[in-house]
Amino acid sequence: MNIAKEHKVNEQIRVRQIRLIGAEGEQVGIIDTREAMNMAREAAMDLVMVSPQAVPPVCRLLDYGRFRYEQQQNEKENRKRARAQEVKAIKFRVKIDDHDFKTKTGHVRRFLEEGHKVKVTIMFRGRERTHPELGERILVRVAETLADIGAPESNPSMMGMDMNMIMTPKAAPAPKKERGEDSGAAGTEAASPAPAETPAETPASA
Repeated sequence: MNIAKEHKVNEQIRVRQIRLIGAEGEQVGIIDTREAMNMAREAAMDLVMVSPQAVPPVCRLLDYGRFRYEQQQNEKENRKRARAQEVKAIKFRVKIDDHDFKTKTGHVRRFLEEGHKVKVTIMFRGRERTHPELGERILVRVAETLADIGAPESNPSMMGMDMNMIMTPKAAPAPKKERGEDSGAAGTEAASPAPAETPAETPASA
């Protein structure tokens, strides 16, 4: 059950009656709040209001400390996943020299290694806009340079004066088992390493 970050617990619940949900999710029904508090104390649990807008409000028996800890851990994991899924951005010019290309492609590689998607943008100036093939050529070169770690989600697309391509990281291959790592065990043969699986590459939709 989804529980709001801010909710009333135990003595903070001041309504006369509530609809109670037990510790295992069972429906207890509408009872006096005082009786629900006694049930919570006898079970060494907390009475937590989970739906204050309902009539009467819905409360549940919970180990509130454990619940808050698990909620905080879930929030931390969600923030970590959100950071990992962040789309980074690197911009290239049409007339980029080899040194800058290598530097910027290195930034893209680092972001892909960290698990981020990367938006690679070619910025056109003036009449460069009439030669989109120049931008496409750079984006193809970026994709080929980083083919070992990433792949384009879709073909390059124009937006205003820019041409964009999203690079997404490839899944890491399964680690190889070291040959003979079990050879120390008495009376057993060292297992041959299993061949590393090639990660499935399913093109993402644009």
